Amino acid sequence: MGIADKSQNAEAYIANLRAQLTENSECGTSHYNLAVALMGQQEYDQAEKALHDAVDCSPNLAEAYVLLGGLCLQRNDLEGCLRYNRASVKARAGFAEGYANIGFVLLQAIDGKNPKEDEEKLDMAIKNLRKAIVHNAKFVQAYATLGNAYYMKGLIEEGIKANLEALNVHSEFPIAHNNLAVGYLHTEEYAKAIEHCDKAEALGFEVVEGLKNELAPHRQ
Repeated sequence: MGIADKSQNAEAYIANLRAQLTENSECGTSHYNLAVALMGQQEYDQAEKALHDAVDCSPNLAEAYVLLGGLCLQRNDLEGCLRYNRASVKARAGFAEGYANIGFVLLQAIDGKNPKEDEEKLDMAIKNLRKAIVHNAKFVQAYATLGNAYYMKGLIEEGIKANLEALNVHSEFPIAHNNLAVGYLHTEEYAKAIEHCDKAEALGFEVVEGLKNELAPHRQ
């Protein structure tokens, strides 16, 4: 199927959803599906409106809040992203994706301007990432992000354990291999660091030059 065919199919799907909503404008799922389709077409303003319509019709539609948070993240609106992801976990108890996103955004919000606030954000990020894993023990991205959060707190061993858990879920998750290379460099386990660095690169991850340069003297 060519690009033109895919575009025509997407436009037909969007038109069909809009026709459904003309007949039943109170269907939150249809508004949500329309938003997802519009985002696929990069029509973000219309997608945002559809997502607001979705949560107006279905306040417990946690996925819609997450997508609204994603649109905020595109605009570098971290506060908006946090607000919508917090709404997602209120809308649905145990919504792992919402907790993981809260943790991720809190880490992005650490800016070094206020050490006390940064420490609070870091602790809250760890708390939410742990919640994500409690509610979804196979959430590989949450383990890797938690590992990074532990590193930021200076808890290198805990960070290594979290990234190893990520590999238990998905043995070829490149971010976890990269993170383990960082962790093992800190613990001076150079052979392991090199092994995971090379694995991350083999899986297509762009390992930073600084890490590779630090490991270079320890290669045989």
